[in-house]
Amino acid sequence: QVQLVESGGGLVQPGGSLRLSCAVSGSIFSINGMGWYRQAPGKQRELVATITRGGSTNYVDSVKGRFTITRDNAKNTVYLQMNSLKTGDTAVYYCNANITNWDEAVINYWGQGTQVTVSS
Repeated sequence: QVQLVESGGGLVQPGGSLRLSCAVSGSIFSINGMGWYRQAPGKQRELVATITRGGSTNYVDSVKGRFTITRDNAKNTVYLQMNSLKTGDTAVYYCNANITNWDEAVINYWGQGTQVTVSS
């Protein structure tokens, strides 16, 4: 059974930093693209950042220059370094992984979400 386990959320003051991690476990053939999404209260879930297996990245405009997505393919883990946090970054952050299973099925998996609260 494939699981995505997130960690690193919490409460931080504006201007502070947090680092989110998401580890993929279970029997899989390969992990393709990975990414982070977020959902604030009363809003739709939005893409924050994505990264391909080869390391190409993409960011929503509102986080460019402040957030950095990386991955460690050996550890099946994706990270999101968040700097210069703003109150508008407050949301539940979800990890996403596009995975090819041993039966060649390609499935999108989601983590359970981790709360990030930016407040003074």
